[in-house]
Formats: sequence, structure tokens, C-alpha cells
Amino acid sequence: MKANRGQIERALDAPTPDIRLFLLHGPDESGSRALAERLARAMGADAERIDLDGSAVARDPALLADEAASMSLFGGPRHIRLKISGDEALDAIEALLEAEQAGNPVVAVAGALKGTSKLLKRALAAANVMAFASYVPEGADADRMAMALARDSGLRMTADVARRVVDATGGDRALLTREIEKLALYVDAAPERPGEIGHDALDAVGVDSGDGDLSRLVDGVMSGQPDAAVRELERLAVEGIEGMPLIRAVLRRIFTLMPLRSEIDGGASVDDVMASSGKALFWKEKLVISRQVRRWDSPRLAIAQSRLLEAERQLKSAGTAGPILVAAELVAISRVAARLR
Repeated sequence: MKANRGQIERALDAPTPDIRLFLLHGPDESGSRALAERLARAMGADAERIDLDGSAVARDPALLADEAASMSLFGGPRHIRLKISGDEALDAIEALLEAEQAGNPVVAVAGALKGTSKLLKRALAAANVMAFASYVPEGADADRMAMALARDSGLRMTADVARRVVDATGGDRALLTREIEKLALYVDAAPERPGEIGHDALDAVGVDSGDGDLSRLVDGVMSGQPDAAVRELERLAVEGIEGMPLIRAVLRRIFTLMPLRSEIDGGASVDDVMASSGKALFWKEKLVISRQVRRWDSPRLAIAQSRLLEAERQLKSAGTAGPILVAAELVAISRVAARLR
């Protein structure tokens, strides 16, 4: 059955025997993994976790049901984490759902499953399955996610600080979590020992300039610096940061520029528009954004947005070049920007 966020979180936090499988799918795999960790915490630090992948259960469809019914070697709680990419685990999951008993909960973490997926259809139709799709949060939703992650680490941050962290990480949950952990260490904060962070802490930790930062890539793309964009793409690829986070980071900048450019098209000056933006823009970014809003007109921003959304769609589709396609599209947009004046 299909679950909403509140339902899936409550079920993972307190698993019951009537739900044998949690299917976590969708384009935001970081979000799916974060949900899977809720079950791990609910089972306890001493619980035994069994990791399986799609290829293993495809070769032996009975393996998943056997593991779900097995006792822990140490007599304590036990749970199974299954990593899949499509329908390769359908027979194994069918066996799990139809087994006489399955005392250990199973979490299957999948990517973006197509609507035609037999596995997804089976999960949505089953009463003993909860299925939830995670999508990369955008705009205010991304800011709220950053503030919620900060609260979990004992940090208090204002909306403009949250937006700056989101912009630097492209809204990717894994990168956000890493940056927030660094900030919590810097101010010695913890859930039982809350602390507050501002822009000075972000400057000190280097949220906008350290490893994994996406702002330099965004500026290289939108400021028409293809060589800089290529260097950043290569650096980020070495760190394992490719694909969706890069698209989201550049899209966020486009979404920032669009309303500003619309005001200019309506007759306002660039200086007036930037002055009226107030705290909606981080002060260190105002100069580069003012240059970009001069460079890009509304029709070209709309085209760039459309091209990135199409790249996102193709990235989610099986059999595409994935990160290579995304990198090529970002460089192409940067070259277009270089020709704009």
C-alpha cells in the first residue's frame, strides 16, 4: 500500500509484524536511505542487520524470505536491508509476502521505479507492504529540511542560514547532513546541548568553499565560465558527487534568478531589485547574482530550466548515460552563458 511521509515515518519508528516490507523508492535516494536508518534506530544498537542486493536474491529467490524468518545468531532483534534497482527482486519479494512467517522487517531501498514496474505495482497492491517515494525537496521545503536536520543535531538556524547551506549542497540530503555534522562539531552542539549557528559559523567551517561545495559549479555554469565548470565537475566526480545534486543546485540558482529578472523586465533597475531582495539573498552572493541576472534574460532562463528538467527526467530513466549526460548539459549551458552579454 502507498504511504505518506507521516505514515512511513511512524511505521519505521515502531515496526509491527503486519508489515513485512518497506519499499523506499524515488529519485531522492539519500532521502530513502535516511528513512531506512529510522528502522535501524528503532531496532536498537544491538540489532543484527543483514544486507542483501538485488542480484543475490535474483539468483536465489528464497533467500530473502529465509533471512526474514531466521533467528539472530545472538538471539536479539534482526532486520534486513535490501538494495535494488528495478524488478530483479520481484520473485524474492513475492516469496517474502507469501511466506507463512517472516518475523524480521525488510527495508528495500530502490531508485526511481517506473510506473510500469511490476514490483511497484505489487507493493502498492499488498496490505503487508508500505511503499513511499522520496523526491528531492525544493525551495522552502529544502530549507525546512535543513532546519529539521539541524534540530536533530542540536542546532538552531534561521531561514537565511538554512538557505545558504541548502544552496551550497544542492539540497542533497547526504551532503546537508555532512555539513550540519561539521557545524555541530564546530559549536559543540548536541541534542541535549543545543547551540545556535549563524553566517559567521558557516564562514569559519567553509560551507561555501570546502569539499563537496556546489556553489563554485553553479557560478561557473551560470556566469559563463565553462573551463571553471569543467574543473568543478571533475573535482566533484572524484568525491562521488554527480548527477541529481548538480542539477538541483543549478536549478535552484535559476529559480532564484527568474523572479529577479521578471522584475527587471517589468521596468525595475538591477540595483533596485537587488536592494529589495533583502535577506532572501545571502550578502556574499549578491554581487555574482546581480551579474548573472544582467547576463540572463527571461526566455533563456526558461530554456535552461527546461533543459535541466529534461536532463533530470533522462537521469531517472534506465539505460541513459546518467552523470555523463548531466555534466555535458551543464557545460553546454555554461557555454551559452559565455555568449550572453
